[in-house]
Amino acid sequence: MPKNYPTRRQFLNYGKLSLLFFLNSCSNSLKKFKIGFQSSIYPKSLKDTLPAIWQKENINFSKLKLEKNKIKLSNSDFILVNDGWLNSIDFTSFQNINNLFSNDILDNRSRDFLKSFKEYQRDKLFPVGVVPYAVIIKNNKDLIYDASNSWDFLLDEKLKGKIIFPQSPRILISISKKISVKNSLSKLKEQAMLFEDKNSINWLINSPASVAIIPFSLCEKYLRVDSRLSIVFPNKGVPLMWNFLLTKSKNNNIVLTDWIKSLDKRSTIDKLANQGWYLPFKNKYSQEKYNIKIEKNNYGPSKNCWENSWSFSPLNKEEQLSLEKLWNQSLTP
Repeated sequence: MPKNYPTRRQFLNYGKLSLLFFLNSCSNSLKKFKIGFQSSIYPKSLKDTLPAIWQKENINFSKLKLEKNKIKLSNSDFILVNDGWLNSIDFTSFQNINNLFSNDILDNRSRDFLKSFKEYQRDKLFPVGVVPYAVIIKNNKDLIYDASNSWDFLLDEKLKGKIIFPQSPRILISISKKISVKNSLSKLKEQAMLFEDKNSINWLINSPASVAIIPFSLCEKYLRVDSRLSIVFPNKGVPLMWNFLLTKSKNNNIVLTDWIKSLDKRSTIDKLANQGWYLPFKNKYSQEKYNIKIEKNNYGPSKNCWENSWSFSPLNKEEQLSLEKLWNQSLTP
């Protein structure tokens, strides 16, 4: 019996179908890798570094009770999240990540901070950025000197009802402990106009407020265009906001590690630091960004400020209750 060989046209059609199937498979494979993060709080310089093959998912971690955010979090292979929202994360869903990188990539600051976490959390957290809080002053250059040297300036009578504080009792309590005045927490609350995070810079610009305490990465672009605004980093130190990468995926590790390595380029380090994002890596050039001398400190924390700054370790139940008690007591006249 004669064999039915495909014609040349049929052979070419089979080839086209095979190629389409292959391309479609590759496309689906690439699309399945998603990174979830709250886009509005990350500087453009960082978002621009994310691998093009990762699908970006915008997750509002402050509203995780909403179903759409739960779904996005569940479907994301990688997560970028700051330390303030780590309590919202189910660590059992994530893989160990630190074993993907060499032991000497992280600097001492980030290593020490990781030690404050439980081991099952520590192994799943990779620090990719630390953002210092900044004091933004509007239309009052006379405050700059006092603000540069001490947090006590916040109790100035002229600032009563004109300060925008972060919407975090823990941050306010930590600042009150840096003020050398009795009942400083209660007095700070009396100075507040409001407690706000995401929109604090807009409130400062468009209200009678005179001072706002804001993560550097959320306000730097306004400082470049609004001459009324001045930025100060008190030498007594500032609160630090840490940002972590977590992964659920055992695949795509090459792209993941290549991305982390790409952040260590000088040009990238400069762009990130200029937008208030500091890499916690051991790289010598990264570390130079933490060593600005006071006399040259025109735009960023000084070396003294960094040395005196503080991070927020995870709270156990007893510590949480103690802070709640302190906060509630400060409400009593």
